[in-house]
Amino acid sequence: MVPISGKVGALMFKYILKRTAYILVMFFILSFLMYSLYNLIPADPARAEVEPLRASLKPAEYEAIYKQTRLEMGLDDPLLMRYGRWMGMYPNRQGNFNGILQGNFGYSNQYKKPVIDVIPAPMQFTIFMNIFVTLLALGITIPLGIMTAVKKNSLADRTVQVVSVVGYSIPIHIVALVFIFVFAVVLRWFPVMGMKTAGSNYTGWKAFTDAVYHITLPVIVLTFASLGSMTRYVRAAMVDALSMDYVSTARAKGVKEKVVIYVHAWRNALLPVITIIIGWFLSIFGGSIITESTFSLNGMGRMSIQALNNKDYELALAVQLFYVAISLMGRLLIDLSYGLVDPRIRITK
Repeated sequence: MVPISGKVGALMFKYILKRTAYILVMFFILSFLMYSLYNLIPADPARAEVEPLRASLKPAEYEAIYKQTRLEMGLDDPLLMRYGRWMGMYPNRQGNFNGILQGNFGYSNQYKKPVIDVIPAPMQFTIFMNIFVTLLALGITIPLGIMTAVKKNSLADRTVQVVSVVGYSIPIHIVALVFIFVFAVVLRWFPVMGMKTAGSNYTGWKAFTDAVYHITLPVIVLTFASLGSMTRYVRAAMVDALSMDYVSTARAKGVKEKVVIYVHAWRNALLPVITIIIGWFLSIFGGSIITESTFSLNGMGRMSIQALNNKDYELALAVQLFYVAISLMGRLLIDLSYGLVDPRIRITK
């Protein structure tokens, strides 16, 4: 007889495999749509490749080289064939599989090197900054949301509600400009932009503290911009949980108020909140595009805008695939978190 825990584990494993297959299918569909859209852009990579040779060649020689370059790049092949080569599921003209699945994300015309060598540093910075913002924001919004729910309709609750609505309504680029004016221009506490002191060659701990000093203001901006929505979500979930019958029953039995709030109510309020937290964490990456551009930070968001402005489409596609992967993995984490937060939920299909 198979133990219940073994059955649950088998069902969970089967569910993870099913969701992983779903993610892979969605990834290929979305990647194909993005590749198709970028191919609609009126640009000619072969022309850009051979243009520097125009002045030193005769027109006939230039056209011959141009046609040969288009042939080598496969620009005249059907869209599905080109997508298959780009993804690494169809062999190139040399008979090799050399695409994204093999770790080849293309060549960056802007940086003059493979895309795989360009994206690691910005990716690490964006992920590090957003994780730090998430921890800081949750450390503020969860206690604040619980407090306002417990003291519903009090002066503190109404004040937080008004401030959160105002903060939620202001676009993040406006928040960034206001904070730059106040903290960088007027008070001169932080630098206006950049990731390190201009002209510095710091190493070790000094380089680390200098980098933290420069990203402090962007982190504050991202945290402040997210406080309004998250506080309202936590408050709403806690207000709903505190109105349930089991809370009244626990109080009638003489259970301590802290146990009622943090064990009974918060445990049940966490189920809807966990979805919002993960979804909000993913949305920070969208906000970081504006913030990184405003503060001239070398992250994935700023790189994406620069790649589009410089028509570096292979780099732009790689960045977009990063955001797609983050979003799809986030959906899987949301589903799996349900079973961890609420043991009553069981995966049966």
